Amino acid sequence: MRVDTLTGGRLGGEAVRAVNGLTRQWATTVRDGTVLSATGVWPLLAFLADGATGPARAELAAALGVPAGQAAGAARELLAALASVSGLDAALGLWTHHALPLREEWRSGLPAGTYGTFGDDLVTAQERLDAWAAERTGGLVERMPVTLSRDARMVLAGALALRTTWRQPFGELPLRPDAGPWRGRTLRGLHRRSVRPDRVGVTSTPDGFVTALTVPGDNGVDVHLVLGEERMTPDQVLLAGVGIVERALPLTGGGSLPHGHVGPGLFVAREPAVEPVPLMLDVRTVAYEVRADHDLLALARLFGLSAAADARHGHFPGISDFPLAVGEARQSALAQFGPLGFRAAAVTAVLAAPGSAPPEYRYESTVVRAAFDRPFGFLAVDRESRLVLMAGWVTDPAPEPVMRFPDAAPPGL
Repeated sequence: MRVDTLTGGRLGGEAVRAVNGLTRQWATTVRDGTVLSATGVWPLLAFLADGATGPARAELAAALGVPAGQAAGAARELLAALASVSGLDAALGLWTHHALPLREEWRSGLPAGTYGTFGDDLVTAQERLDAWAAERTGGLVERMPVTLSRDARMVLAGALALRTTWRQPFGELPLRPDAGPWRGRTLRGLHRRSVRPDRVGVTSTPDGFVTALTVPGDNGVDVHLVLGEERMTPDQVLLAGVGIVERALPLTGGGSLPHGHVGPGLFVAREPAVEPVPLMLDVRTVAYEVRADHDLLALARLFGLSAAADARHGHFPGISDFPLAVGEARQSALAQFGPLGFRAAAVTAVLAAPGSAPPEYRYESTVVRAAFDRPFGFLAVDRESRLVLMAGWVTDPAPEPVMRFPDAAPPGL
C-alpha cells in the first residue's frame, strides 16, 4: 500500500483518509455528549506500531489504516503538516523512567525536542507532565490524562490546541426551545443573519436526513454543526457529518431548497425584509462547552490496543529490550463554541508499564432558517485538507447567564 501523506507541505489525501477513518470508527461509539480527537490519537498509535511486533503490530496497523512499517514516517509527516494549520498547535512528548533502555533508532524517529526522563519521585514527575499538558493547550486541559505509578516505565503523549475566530460573529439572544430535550430551558442562544444561504444544506442518508451548517473561521478552520432527524442516534449523525466534510455525501445548499420544512431544523419561507436581498440565511444555535475523558483501553479493539495491553508479554521490542505493555491509554478533551469563535484542545497519553427600534419592512426575501435547538453534532475541520481535528456531540448547552441586581441602590444614587 502506498501512502502519500503530504503534498507540498500540506496534509495529503491518504493521511486525511486514514485519520478521518479513525474518527469515523470512534464516532460509532458516541451515545451522549462528548468531544474527541482522532487526530490527537493517530500519531501515538503510529509510533507504537513502529516499535511493536506480533499481534500488537498487526492490530495497530489495522487501526491506523497504514502498514506498520510506514506508520512512523506517516506520523512525522502528519505532525509536521499540522504545524502548517493556522490556529492549531500540536506537540508530542515522550518521558521514560531513567532506568529504561530505549532503542536509539526508535527514539530518533520522534520529532526533535520531545524526549525527557523521570525518576522515582512520582509527585514531581506528575507535576511536570501536568504542566506540559497545560502549557501545550493554553490551559484548556490542565492535567495529563494518565497518572504515573511505580510500574510506569514510559509515557508517550500528544497535545492539540485549536482556536479560530468567526468571520462573522454571532449576536447573543436567549433561546427557549418549545420542543425537544431542551424544552423549558433558557439557553445562551446565538443568532446571526447572512447573505450566504449555501452555508447550510441538507443531505439524505440511509438513517435519515441531516442538516449541516458551516461556520467559517478566519484562519482556515471551519466548524460544521450537524443536526439529524429526532429518531437518529448521535453516531448516525456524526458519521453523516464526516461524510459531508469529506464530500462523500451530496449536500443540497439552502439557496436551492424549496419553500417549507426541508430538513431537520431547516425551514424556507418568503418573509418581509428591510433590504432588497433575495436570499438570506438566519441561524439560531447555542453556546456550549463540552468536556470528556476517554479510556482508550475500553475501546481497545478500535484503537488496535487489545494485544498491546496484555501485560503477560512484552510487545514493543523495537522500543526497548525491556518488555513493555500498554498499561493506560487516555484522552482528555474540551471544546468551546461561543459568539466570537471556537476553542478546543485534547491531550492523549499512552502509559507503558510492567444582539432597536422596529424596522420598516419594504421588501420581501426568501429566508432559510436553521435552528439547532436540540442535541446536535459538531466537527472542527481544516478547510483545505478536510481533516477532522475535533468532533463531538452537544447535549448540555450553556444556560443563559442570570442577571443579578443589587438589593438596594448605593448611597447617593
